[in-house]
Amino acid sequence: MISDVLHRGHVLTKYGDQLRQALGQVGRISSSDSGLTPPFELPAPSSALSEFFAVADPRFAELGVVGRTRLLLLDLMGNPATRTVKTLASLVIVARAVLHTERTGEPVMIVTPSSANKATALRDAVLRAYRTGLSDPGRLRIVTVVPETARPKLWSSALSEDTALAARNPMCVLAPGGLEVKPLTKQVVDTTAEELASRTGFRLWHTLDLINYQCSDAVRAFAERAELPQAPGVTRAHAHAVSSAFGLLGHHFGTTLLPETSAAPQYFLVQHMATPDMVLSLYDTKAPEYRFDPATGLHHQHEDPHYPVTTFDPAENLEPTFYTRSPATSPAMNKLIRTHGGGGVVVSLHECLSRYGEIRALLAGTDIDLPIDPRELREWSLVMALTGVLTGIERGLLDTDEVVVHGSGSYAVQDFTPIPDGQLCAIAGTEQLRQVLFNAANARTS
Repeated sequence: MISDVLHRGHVLTKYGDQLRQALGQVGRISSSDSGLTPPFELPAPSSALSEFFAVADPRFAELGVVGRTRLLLLDLMGNPATRTVKTLASLVIVARAVLHTERTGEPVMIVTPSSANKATALRDAVLRAYRTGLSDPGRLRIVTVVPETARPKLWSSALSEDTALAARNPMCVLAPGGLEVKPLTKQVVDTTAEELASRTGFRLWHTLDLINYQCSDAVRAFAERAELPQAPGVTRAHAHAVSSAFGLLGHHFGTTLLPETSAAPQYFLVQHMATPDMVLSLYDTKAPEYRFDPATGLHHQHEDPHYPVTTFDPAENLEPTFYTRSPATSPAMNKLIRTHGGGGVVVSLHECLSRYGEIRALLAGTDIDLPIDPRELREWSLVMALTGVLTGIERGLLDTDEVVVHGSGSYAVQDFTPIPDGQLCAIAGTEQLRQVLFNAANARTS
């Protein structure tokens, strides 16, 4: 039995050598030709770097036993300024940008599209770099691009509240109707980077590439091996609410860097009805047809156990964090699951609400405090994951001795202050984003 929360200590104090090893391995296999790629290294150890990474603190907690299955939580949400898994990868990305400026003297402007959480975490990492003295606004800035649906999930901080910092680090909200945030951002970076560098000195770094997250997500496997070793003969699955399953692929990558001492992990995907593509790909199927029941006001289906039995709306978008359609990562996840076991399930808001009280009870002994009223929740990833696990066990889709639930995001209205509309930068297309980049690069530092 592990304690509710194991000993404290951030990733550099516990897994620093392994993280640097993972970065080196990724750097050797990287074939990115999409512009600036800072070195796959971290700055030299220092008190400032240690303070910078202090909020990256993966922890495990017991959740109890359901049926025959022991439930455990890998809490990746310890940073109170983000409450999401994106913190560690964002810290590594910003640290690599800092190292680039140290070695070359070139200032870096990070540019990333996001559904919300990645933008929040990267902005927080940039702010931490300022506050710890690793960098400053003259050498490091960030422009983030999110869809209109993200507005209620955007965390306010000094990067939006301080007028000078906001001018150098704008949060852009893209109006609906044209290109989505990913293709729009890539197009602008590809066509603007060279001119921006020659006119302002700032090098653009488009950080969306999976490889920038792979080495950070490998830390999950390092933490598991050190703090939650798998007993011989015990089967273990890793469950995650996913859009593209970058986190689980990163965990698998981490296992390849460790000595083989246990069975290969199983993976269990949890998705929602707006973007169920990975589950559909895994089972090579189509979404079932739902029938409306006027007596209950719900839509029902009983054909596919991997889909919700009941939903308020077959087209609902439960959590806009998960917005990727037809992810390129599906073939890799399909191969892992079909080879080593696992599975996937799609959940609905109705199912999440039906299990909400049960999930609050499971989390009662952890650091995670779900609001009593689910209407106050603004990030549903953790609730989705636990709903999927409970449903999977109940339906016989997930049959294993242990399940490690990757807690990738959970926050409510009381955890943050949204960025006011007046502090957001509204854009409608590529030309406006291009102008934002030049304005941010040209904003004075004093």
